[in-house]
Amino acid sequence: MRLDCVRLEDFRNYADETVGFSPGINVITGENAQGKTNLLESVFMLSCGHSFRTRFDRELVSFDSDRARIRGSVFSGGRQQEIDIRMNRGVRKRITCNGVGKNASELSEIVRVVLFCPDDLSMIKEGPVSRRRFMDMAISQLRPAYCKLLSEYSRLYEHKKSILTNWREKPSLLDTLDDFSDSMCRCGAQIIRYRAAFARRLQEVAGPIHAEFSGNGEELKLSYVTVGSVTDCFANAADIYVQLSGHQKSHRQAEIASQSILCGIHKDDLSIDINGVNAKKFASQGQTRTAALSLKMAEREISYQDTGDNPILLLDDVLSELDPQRQEFVLNRIGGGQTLITCCEDERIKNRTGGRVITIAGGHVK
Repeated sequence: MRLDCVRLEDFRNYADETVGFSPGINVITGENAQGKTNLLESVFMLSCGHSFRTRFDRELVSFDSDRARIRGSVFSGGRQQEIDIRMNRGVRKRITCNGVGKNASELSEIVRVVLFCPDDLSMIKEGPVSRRRFMDMAISQLRPAYCKLLSEYSRLYEHKKSILTNWREKPSLLDTLDDFSDSMCRCGAQIIRYRAAFARRLQEVAGPIHAEFSGNGEELKLSYVTVGSVTDCFANAADIYVQLSGHQKSHRQAEIASQSILCGIHKDDLSIDINGVNAKKFASQGQTRTAALSLKMAEREISYQDTGDNPILLLDDVLSELDPQRQEFVLNRIGGGQTLITCCEDERIKNRTGGRVITIAGGHVK
């Protein structure tokens, strides 16, 4: 697959700009705060319908406008396809492909991307939220049904949270508490199976990459951590549901008393060890970045293995954060598909990639 061009209208700092891309490596350069990351953000949205920088579509619309639009021309599935995302303040965004309405979760069937941004470099040292987000984004790209499950779980979570927060003022809310808890367990059981399967694949692929990247054969070990009552993450969903339900019931009174949700798959984590030692607690800065790079490169490889087609690789100002050895590791592995790299005026990187150079200044292509 490849992205041939994208047209942005009143998106972030782009008034009306069309950017064409090479099917190989594209180096997006320019000074800071000119719109390089905004451009990558628009490409990311073509694959999933939402931003990787904000939860709110209104923040994507230019300050002096009430609407924004992203149009992408993509070669995918053996044919040319046109994706159109329209955002209006106060109105739910509208997504179409070739004129046919689409849900955000369906876009990954047309465009798949792997994003690597500076925040990912600290993923190893941060709390479970960042690693869970990594898993969720990667799985959603490959399994659209998983994205729908996440959306449903999020909806149930917010309803249950509202019940627990407000029941003292309106006790009748507790009448529906058990129904939402049960639905969360049923949905969570399916999510656990997806996450466990992905974590196992990730271990198989990231382990060898990390050993090569570290230069001294360091052993990277990944393990999926979920609700303690679940004894087998690969069991059928019905069995996992029973274990989740029992765990939930044992925490019911504590949740009511604390007015908060105390258990569930929204607390899952991906445990990362390097040479048998927990990376979050003990990894050096170099080991942390090596592990983060290995996970992202593994995500790309898994996507290729599953589909036979490389996803579009988005590298947002990551190379400037890396030492020369790690830069070379990344640059040596980005061939074989389309890549968009943002960087400032770094001639070495531009010359090293040999790709097309796109210079951005003030939301315009120079």
